[in-house]
Amino acid sequence: MSASAAKGKQTKRRGFFGRIAQFFREVVQELRKVVWPTRNEMSTFFVVVVVFIIVIMAFTGVLDFVFDRLIMWVLGSAPKTS
Repeated sequence: MSASAAKGKQTKRRGFFGRIAQFFREVVQELRKVVWPTRNEMSTFFVVVVVFIIVIMAFTGVLDFVFDRLIMWVLGSAPKTS
């Protein structure tokens, strides 16, 4: 008997709702294997992400300012000041 034939005999056919129930059972089994972070680890991750976002925002802002000034200098028009 081939491996695929043996596999076919082991798994019984399920209907649509049976497959959905099987899916959710497997999801729950996988979630039980997850190693969840502690509160301390989670707060550390949060701070790292927020600091990273602030650094990227500052970097993007500086690049935007530099390119704005560069384009205005190349095109010969000065920025309006009030």
